[in-house]
Amino acid sequence: MRIAARAGLTATALIAALGLTACGSSGSGDSGGDGADGKRGAIEIVLTDNGCAPDVATAASGAMTFNITNKDATGVTEVELLSGTRILAEKENLAPGFSGSFSLKLTAGDYEIYCPGAKTSRSKFTVTGEAAPEATGDDALTQGAALYADYVKTQAATLVEAVGPLVAAIQANDVPAAKQAYANARSGYERIEPVAESFALGEQNLDADIDAREGDVPDNEWRGFHVIEKGLWVGNSTTGLLTVAQELQANVTKLQGLVADLEYQPAELANGAVALLEEVISGKITGEEERYSHIDLLDFAGNVEGAQQAFAFLQPGLESIDSTLSEECVTQFAAVTTLLEKYTDAAVVGGYVLYTTLTPADTVALANAVQALVDPLSGVAAKVV
Repeated sequence: MRIAARAGLTATALIAALGLTACGSSGSGDSGGDGADGKRGAIEIVLTDNGCAPDVATAASGAMTFNITNKDATGVTEVELLSGTRILAEKENLAPGFSGSFSLKLTAGDYEIYCPGAKTSRSKFTVTGEAAPEATGDDALTQGAALYADYVKTQAATLVEAVGPLVAAIQANDVPAAKQAYANARSGYERIEPVAESFALGEQNLDADIDAREGDVPDNEWRGFHVIEKGLWVGNSTTGLLTVAQELQANVTKLQGLVADLEYQPAELANGAVALLEEVISGKITGEEERYSHIDLLDFAGNVEGAQQAFAFLQPGLESIDSTLSEECVTQFAAVTTLLEKYTDAAVVGGYVLYTTLTPADTVALANAVQALVDPLSGVAAKVV
């Protein structure tokens, strides 16, 4: 990995220094949450088709955990915490009867709980007072969050640079080169996908503009990577793709500008790492993401790498807070990456075997390995918040 980080470390060197190849942990740990009474506690949200109002509308600033239960909602499966138009944390794919949580530290201000598709989709949530005192390990966590900001900026720049050859190959009507350039550009996006997903700019959804799959948006709004993918692999042609590629280049450049000054709190890294792995389970492991090229395992690897990097920047601080959790994360990340390595194939565009060559046993093994990582990793945010 060619990832520049502050203080002269590359992300690869940082991971090597930390002894990281994997991450997983048990349990959600301490619930971080300042309830309305100002004491550490949890915010409870029951998701229904009518809405997702929290059990308290006001909470004291500091660390908190949002526990979400889908009671009976069939058309609403996602809850987000918004600050203005930016998604600070989210929990997706909560079918009826399922529950999940996210943890983070909130300073005084006005927020929203948002559940797309509900009758009353937005509920106000107010945080009062000052931020909670820093906990043990916070200095390392703060440094890790700053390093992660550098990592995101580097990945965004890598993405912009990678889309350039894709535009050039399409302009030259070189289908083989365009297919290779498409694959080269995917990983940069997949590593930082939750950051891109956090930007909803007025009427524009930047993630959808870059990465929507066919059917995710109305046909007249479909643009980005997967329009190009379909043209190259189904049509085996670059016809009509130049404008799409140029628009993609403009949007990834916009993303690069938006992340340039972003700062992150440690819990955002933990929540983002989980979100990346949930992307694997919901799309990559099913073959739905790269449905025309079938290079889904490349995206799988990008998501895992992004999650691993986020954890790498948290690991020194987490080690002093809960070394058992840290070690379990390392173990589970190693299991996923070791399993994924079995499917590498340098002769295939993207460097991995095509999804269509996987057997049911392969996909079950991969899904189980990722889930074994998600289960403990989901507890990291509550530890570092």
